[in-house]
Amino acid sequence: MTQWRKSSYSGSTGQSDCVEVAQLSGDIGVRDSKDPGGLRVTLHPASFRDLVAEIKRGDHDMP
Repeated sequence: MTQWRKSSYSGSTGQSDCVEVAQLSGDIGVRDSKDPGGLRVTLHPASFRDLVAEIKRGDHDMP
């Protein structure tokens, strides 16, 4: 069974608008916690690390 997890930051703010991540056969899956049965993005681990680094730098606008 796939174990999806939220960031530890999501519980501290009381927000339910979070993403969840899981290890998926060597790749990283990302999905919307509000719609666990919906679409998900699957990334190679290096691409996931790059995405996280870009977000931390502020390269992506967040609503």
